[in-house]
Amino acid sequence: MTRVTVWNENRHEKKNPVVSDIYPEGIHGAIAGFLKEENHEVRTATLDEENHGLSDEVLNNTDVLVWWGHLAHDEVQDEIVEKVQQRVLDGMGLIVLHSGHFSKIFKKLMGTSCDLKWREADEKERLWVVDPSHPIAEGVGEYIELEKEEMYGEHFDIPAPDELIFTSWFEGGEIFRSGCTFKRGNGKVFYFRPGHETYPTYHNEQIQRVIKNGVNYVAPVTRKRPVYGNAQPLETIAAK
Repeated sequence: MTRVTVWNENRHEKKNPVVSDIYPEGIHGAIAGFLKEENHEVRTATLDEENHGLSDEVLNNTDVLVWWGHLAHDEVQDEIVEKVQQRVLDGMGLIVLHSGHFSKIFKKLMGTSCDLKWREADEKERLWVVDPSHPIAEGVGEYIELEKEEMYGEHFDIPAPDELIFTSWFEGGEIFRSGCTFKRGNGKVFYFRPGHETYPTYHNEQIQRVIKNGVNYVAPVTRKRPVYGNAQPLETIAAK
């Protein structure tokens, strides 16, 4: 059983009735709901909880952390970001969704600005599967079509992904690397683009399937992190 924590800043749901109508239990509640269908042990955490809901106990008992943020990236404490980074390096999986591309933790792990072009115009998005053999694409057709979504466009200022699984096309003509994986230390990171708060994207069964697959993919392996620094020789070194 994978222990999953779904983190959401939970601000749009309090400010915008459109969002609260679509996600009455919050975006975190919607995601947690369909992940529980996979028999994972799922909890949620939000920005305004103590330690943002990410205490040492929670992080140490999380195999996969799912992250959604937008309005309040700057309010996330640097100390918490450091702890999340260390957990990823030690093996915890991280799934960053939609506007989480600008979160402190994603930018820290990527080492770049993670900037992009964007537009809200109720346009169609088609996410093409460009790596059909990848486990995250299991159960998904050649593409996922979303009737309305926010546009994200290239250039997306991230390091070259270790794996590119989805590429989006938008009605306005832009394309975007929408499903990317990265390895950091012992951990794996999956960035998945769709999920603007005013659209029912996380109710789409194919989007849910991708996130479910993503949890399985980034879940940690049972292995200690390598030891670094000065090392004693394994064999006898012949005197010169």
